[in-house]
Order: sequence, then C-alpha cells, then structure tokens
Amino acid sequence: MQPLAYRMRPQKIEEIVGQQHLVGPGKIINRMVTAKMLSSMILYGPPGTGKTSIASAIAGSTKYAFRMLNAATDGKKELQIVAEEAKMSGTVVLLLDEIHRLDKTKQDFLLPLLESGAIILIGATTENPYININPAIRSRTQIFEVYPLTPTDISTAIDRALSDKTNGLGQTKIHLDDNARYHLVTATNGDLRSALNALELAVRSTPADKQGTTTISLAVIEECLQKKALSADKDGDAHYDVISAFQKSIRGSDVNAALHYMSRLLVAGDLISICRRLLVIAYEDIGLANPAAAARTVSAVTAAQQLGLPEAQIPLADAVIELALSPKSNSGNLAITAAIADITAGHSGEIPAHLKDAHYQGAKALGHGTNYQFPHDFPGDWVKQSYLPANLATAQYYHPKTNGRFENALDEQYRRLMAASGHPLADDHSDAKKN
Repeated sequence: MQPLAYRMRPQKIEEIVGQQHLVGPGKIINRMVTAKMLSSMILYGPPGTGKTSIASAIAGSTKYAFRMLNAATDGKKELQIVAEEAKMSGTVVLLLDEIHRLDKTKQDFLLPLLESGAIILIGATTENPYININPAIRSRTQIFEVYPLTPTDISTAIDRALSDKTNGLGQTKIHLDDNARYHLVTATNGDLRSALNALELAVRSTPADKQGTTTISLAVIEECLQKKALSADKDGDAHYDVISAFQKSIRGSDVNAALHYMSRLLVAGDLISICRRLLVIAYEDIGLANPAAAARTVSAVTAAQQLGLPEAQIPLADAVIELALSPKSNSGNLAITAAIADITAGHSGEIPAHLKDAHYQGAKALGHGTNYQFPHDFPGDWVKQSYLPANLATAQYYHPKTNGRFENALDEQYRRLMAASGHPLADDHSDAKKN
C-alpha cells in the first residue's frame, strides 16, 4: 500500500494545505491555474512542505498529464519519454525533484521544451535556487519559496486523513488523544509528510479495543516520531514556558540555564522555535551592545536550518553561549516603541518643507526642498538643520546604554550631535531606568 502522505496528495488547488501566499484565492499560482496560463516554476523550501502537492494540484486543476522525475536519478531517457508524451497528448506538467542536481545534458534537452511550452516544469528543491540552479533554467522559470507548515495547517491535514474513507484512514474508528495530536503537529517542524506517515504507523501498529476504536496516545506518537514531548500539557503551556525560560535565561546572562532550556527544545525537535527565538533575542536583548553577535546569530540560524537536526545543535549552541555572555542592550527596541507610541497618539506633525520631495514640476513654487542643505557639502558631512516636525522638534526616542563598546561609541556621537543641534541629552543614561 502507498504511504498515507502519498494517498492524501491534493488533486485540486483548493485542497492544498498551507502555502496560501502562493495558492490562496487571488494569489499567483491560483491565478495561473484559474487563467490556465501556467509557466514553469521552481519551488524551494524544507521537505514535506507541499512542493509535490502544489505540482500535483496544478496538474489536477488543469487536467494536464502529471509526471514525476528526479534530476539526480532519472536520465535523459526518462525525459525523452515525457517529451514524447507531450507531443502525443499535449502539455505535460513535470515535477522534477532535486532540480539543483540537473546536469548539463539533461538541461540542454529540457530548455527547448520549456521554451515551446510542451512541458510545464515544476522544479522542487530544498536548496537556494539563486545559488544552486543554473542561470539558464532560472531565467525560464518563476521562483517561489514555500515555508514550513504551521501546526494549524498540519492539524487540518490530519483531520482530512482521519475522515477520508477512500484515501485516508476514515474506514478505521480512531481516537487521537489531544496530547498526541499536539505533539504530532508541533514536533514535525512543519513537515506534513512526516506527520501523516507517523500517524499512519501509529494507527496500523495499534490494536483496536473491544468497541473497535483505535486510540492513539501521546506515548504511541512519541514512539512513531522518535521524539519525546516536552510535557503532556494539552494546551501547550509548558512548551511556551520553555521558550520563555530560554529567552529570559539568555537575557539574564545565565549560559548554563540557556543551554538547558534549548536542549529541551532540541530533544523535542523544535528547531523552528529555537531559530526564531534566537533571532528575536539577538536584536531585542543584545542589540546595539554587540551588533556583531546579532549578525553571527543570523549566520548560525541559517547554518542550522540548512544542516537540520541533529547537526544544527552545533551552531545553535555557539550562538546561545555568545548571546548569553554578551553585553545587553534593549535601547533600539525602547526607541522604536517610543516613536510608534507618538505616532499612534496622533503626534505625527507636518514634515518640514525643506525635507519634502522636490523631484517634480511645481515643487519649488510650493517651497518644497528649496532650503534643504546637503550634509555631504559640509565639513564632517553634517550641518545643523531641523528634521523632525515642529511639534516634535525636541523629541528624543533613543537613549543609549553603556553596556558595550559599540553603543558607547554611539552614545558619544549621539550626545555630540544633539548638543550641536541645540538639544543636549541629560547626563544620566537610560540604562538606569527600569523596563
């Protein structure tokens, strides 16, 4: 029997779970299908996120023949078979998996078929196509990124599989425990294929009770996924508690606690939450005290996402250690929060006339841009002039902290410029204030 994930593959564009930025009503791929104006494309993103499903649904919605090949394992002979079919029956939608591994011979064979429209190529890859795919192919395709599915998306797909009596598990009376469902939709890191295949394994390997009901518990799902749940908390509060403790430990500079809480997330397989939280921490809590650490965190997260677990834990551990031991500053976050508060309170004000756009006929007559002084024409590339609206002329949103060399330098420059503008800062620093 074919795997559940294969059997539940959507046949129409409306059946696709997730990726609504591409297939939702009015979105680009949906519009292509509706208008029957398909063009070749490359879909790139993590495994199990719907690349094959999108290709299958496009073919089903347009009634074109659908064929699947792998650029790494299938050769020119298989491509020729698809090409002959296209000549005989019209357009064929070809899903070419691992398209980044397409060699020159196969590429040269495909290019004229793409040009003529005989084959609508849908390339699928987990690699960045802008780096790993030949420019000749890229120039003949649209490139679309797909994202890990959300727990809600995966839960929707699970419900469909449980109720579908033809392709799914609907002929079996199944009770999926709430805790088991939560773990199934979160521990698979947005990979729907893994979730569906684990669900099928759980159902097929669990005997029914006397009433004929197959009950799937958290322990069974843990075993089928080979990932332990953080806790049996059906609302997921414990999961979010761990994420909260993770950030607060880094903010509090406790490197051992930070590593402990990240380890809980790693054991649960929650790579997505770790990566997202580290990016937030880097800019929210470390910020201008150590911008280089923030940049290195971005690099570490990128590496982790490309490596996947378990190797992803290595760059992530480096990032956590550096962030926890780094000087901290939330001055950037406080500054933009204060500026937004002014805007939402209605304190926007009129833009000074000399700052307004002057690149159109009649601007000079309105006084727009006429008295603007170009800073690069002055010593030190600075000249005293007003930039804020008149009603906010003395507003000061940024208050430097003194917890790192970089922000110390910013503090010195900021004070010098504010004093030269006639609005010197107070002597005390904002890091004496409590958030």
